[in-house]
Amino acid sequence: MSAHRDEDLLARVRLLEDERDIARLVASYGPLADAADSDGVANLWTEDGTYDVDGWVMRGRNEIRAMVSSPQHHALVTDGCCHFLGPCAVTVTGDAATAVCESLVLRRRDERYVVFRASVNHIELNRTSGGWKIAARVTRTLTGNGDAADLVRKGIGQPAGD
Repeated sequence: MSAHRDEDLLARVRLLEDERDIARLVASYGPLADAADSDGVANLWTEDGTYDVDGWVMRGRNEIRAMVSSPQHHALVTDGCCHFLGPCAVTVTGDAATAVCESLVLRRRDERYVVFRASVNHIELNRTSGGWKIAARVTRTLTGNGDAADLVRKGIGQPAGD
């Protein structure tokens, strides 16, 4: 194989590994949230990362950790819940990436589970010395008002940072 083909192959493998690592990071949010693992959830973000849920903006790991440690979150976990983030569409551009996925929060009611929330997520990530971390996550509930659709259009297939 020529040096050029070797470099091309290495770049393709790195891209596949980046996409896999990002998909794992995104998928790990749900189990960590359902276990009320506030440190685990917070460590998915960069130190100064943000998490915007329908306009409630958490800034930095401490505020994200506080959300998971809150009585409201613990009540949700105690009642029985499942935070499920579906497969994400990932676009990697160097050391930045964008992931877009939909998510459901299921909540136990009378011995069955019901959809508590359906949302779309636009996630900006940065490669750090500790691997990929979330720099910004914006979550919008699918209410039909267009905000969620705008997030999808903004993220799928677009270079990271646009």
